Amino acid sequence: MSTLTTAPADSRLHRRLTNAQLPTWAPFAVAAVSIALGCGIGAAAGLESHLQWGLISALLYVLVGYAVAAKVEGRRQAKDRLATSMVWVAFILAVVPLAALTFYTVQQGIGAIDGEFLTHSMKGVVASMTPDGGIYHAIIGTLEQVLLATLMAAPVGLLTAVYLVEYGRGRLARWVTFFVDVMTGVPSVVAGLFILSVWNIALGFQYSGFSGSLALAILMMPVVVRSTEEMLKLVPNELREASYALGVPKWKTILRIVLPTAIGGITTGVMLAVARITGETAPVMMLVFGADFINSDPFNGPQQSLPLYIWQQYSMVNNDFGYARAWGAALVLIAFVMGLNLIARGIARWRSPKTGH
Repeated sequence: MSTLTTAPADSRLHRRLTNAQLPTWAPFAVAAVSIALGCGIGAAAGLESHLQWGLISALLYVLVGYAVAAKVEGRRQAKDRLATSMVWVAFILAVVPLAALTFYTVQQGIGAIDGEFLTHSMKGVVASMTPDGGIYHAIIGTLEQVLLATLMAAPVGLLTAVYLVEYGRGRLARWVTFFVDVMTGVPSVVAGLFILSVWNIALGFQYSGFSGSLALAILMMPVVVRSTEEMLKLVPNELREASYALGVPKWKTILRIVLPTAIGGITTGVMLAVARITGETAPVMMLVFGADFINSDPFNGPQQSLPLYIWQQYSMVNNDFGYARAWGAALVLIAFVMGLNLIARGIARWRSPKTGH
């Protein structure tokens, strides 16, 4: 009797564990149906924004995918597909705005970029009456200001991270970590006001590219500290212990073993920090002051930068020439930041342990 009653139960359990599966093309079919339904619902409801159509389609994709999977594969597998669908929707919601921003910037700014735009300044140009002028002075200012900020922030951030990981113990290390966390969330305008109060007003220095670099260095420093600290923590302790066992001092172990092992990640962090400060406008507006002419000396007189140039050109109301120049400068700035990110990725890949460097 026990055999007769147990066999059907085992058979039912086997069927539950080996339910039918959806074909590999099913998610694509669900996506196509969801998009069609979302567009139809949006059009029938009179929604003019395609963004609303897309959100409806994304919601339908999650719901329809779960319903189909629950019907065919069971609720357990449907929950797994639901999580996968939500991940894909989140990914699309993150990528679409970035792609749209990049496409729109290229569309609006590509027409303004030519040889004259990249090699001339705005000196003697009536911005509201002519399409002439360029961003050469702003490119020089941005490169010099970012370079000075990097030369100040990168070594300090690197040494701070080395202290926190290799030497930091006790109350001082906790206070340093606390202030680094606080500085990470400091708005850029606060850093600009601090340098303006101390450097320009209290000490009496004039507006210059260097003043802006000081504020940018404050913004860059905590990013370098945090990224470098995480990279140093990834270095295996076995490498340090092997070096100590050979009688190598701690400072030389850090210099010869730890830093070279993490140099790829450290460089990537520094490049990302540079990309973060390249687009800052508020500190430059308060400290660099802007200029229409070429000033290659960041320590004397006002200087221009690309973010400030974009704001100045776009702030001119009902001026198509200014709008075109602003979009062109924005495209150059985005290309510069993307170039930095590509360089960082290249260095990280080149210095990865798999390459043997």
